[in-house]
Amino acid sequence: MKLREYEAKNVIREYGIPVPAGFLIRSENELPAHLDELGDRIVLKAQVDVGGRGKAGGILMADRATAVPTAHSLFKKEIKGLPVQEILAEQRLDIQHEYYLSITVDRSSKQPLILFTEEGGVEIEITARDNPAAIRKAVLLPLMRDIPPFMLRDLLGTAPKEIGAVINKLYRVFCEKDALLAEINPLVMTPCGVFAADAKIIVDDNALGRQGFTVNRDLTEREAEAEKHGFSYVELGGSIGVIGNGAGLTMATLDLIEFYGGKAANFLDVGGGAESERVRHAVRLVASVPTVKVIVVNLLGGITKCDEVAKGIIDADIPQKVIARFAGTNEAEGRKLLSGEGYEMLDTMDLVVKRAVEATS
Repeated sequence: MKLREYEAKNVIREYGIPVPAGFLIRSENELPAHLDELGDRIVLKAQVDVGGRGKAGGILMADRATAVPTAHSLFKKEIKGLPVQEILAEQRLDIQHEYYLSITVDRSSKQPLILFTEEGGVEIEITARDNPAAIRKAVLLPLMRDIPPFMLRDLLGTAPKEIGAVINKLYRVFCEKDALLAEINPLVMTPCGVFAADAKIIVDDNALGRQGFTVNRDLTEREAEAEKHGFSYVELGGSIGVIGNGAGLTMATLDLIEFYGGKAANFLDVGGGAESERVRHAVRLVASVPTVKVIVVNLLGGITKCDEVAKGIIDADIPQKVIARFAGTNEAEGRKLLSGEGYEMLDTMDLVVKRAVEATS
């Protein structure tokens, strides 16, 4: 789950990384009480769960005289379809130089990966494309609490030495907060020292409870419903709904849909031993996706009983066409139940997928 900027800055501040003076407001009327602490030059940042806020008009500059009306106008905006309900009002920094710093997971080595460049700032993607050699990298063992001095020297190059302490502190944030990403972009040098002008932290969804979160804000309404029922569910945007049991079988179904020229609407793994009520919830969930025209149900019966799956499909009573393939425990009973209600049953997943793609062409 991605933390909002003010949440991420609260975290890194606790670890001793300097951040600008700032306050979270939920109304422009809260701003005047903080103006003396923010100074004459102010930046107002919409706190919305979406990237690219600046280019979408979600970050506005102001001074003491214009801060309140500027905040009022920002609260009236939508940033990429999301209403602005919170604003981080901050002291505007006198920036002399911008750097980029991030720590993420190197999937090839399964270890923390540190990225740093002196050519940083908000256009880091352009630097990575046009001058990748400017981005210095370091991979280190996750059991290490601190970054070795020689590694910090290699990362810093000619950058100010005080940034080394920031890198080390951000590494501790990354480890102790179960982060998948800890990023400061830009990390800026000012006449008063180094500051994190922006911050991003993405917490591993599997560690949200340990980090004190009860709700994953990144989930869509359907993804939250799927989590409630214990489904593995991802929305994909196509027109063919997919329900399987087991990640491998469900992924293979998605691959076949792509192979035959179709587009899957979702990934949904109901898990093993699914009973009729669980299947009913799964079918209705997939049917609620507006783009779904047909649903493929592809299950192998082991501890999952095919007749229970059939009952769940029938009880769901959805308007979309359902094409099913069963194999395994109580297969004959499941086939009989579905065929008696007029559902289409085919012998192989290849045939099921072909028919579904045809139905959406």
